[in-house]
Amino acid sequence: MSSSIRFYSFFVLLGLLASCTKQPDLTGFDVEKFVQDEAGCQGSRMSQAAWLKSHKENLKGVSSNDIEDILGKPDIQQLADRNQEYYVYFLEKGPHCDKITNPSQAYCMAFRFSAIGLATEITFQNGLP
Repeated sequence: MSSSIRFYSFFVLLGLLASCTKQPDLTGFDVEKFVQDEAGCQGSRMSQAAWLKSHKENLKGVSSNDIEDILGKPDIQQLADRNQEYYVYFLEKGPHCDKITNPSQAYCMAFRFSAIGLATEITFQNGLP
């Protein structure tokens, strides 16, 4: 097999794997409203917290790339042990609105992603995980 055929085969396989990621059902969730309320500083994300809590199981298994495509860039991204990472989305206004690096105990949603980039845990808490 020539190297160019192997090269193209690799990208076809990669494309097939990427297209097989879980896509969550977002019926009833206002994606645009969530994305526009950066860091929860305008107060509209909090109105969707109940929907997010009740549908968090539907968001497990979704890739970090897909979560970012849906919810926008996370307000805070943290690296964790064993190549895991957290995406934190603030749901309410707090000191982070003045400067994102300010310590904040504002209510937030945190996604924990496995080493392969799939959401394994979604928590809601005050402050960072």
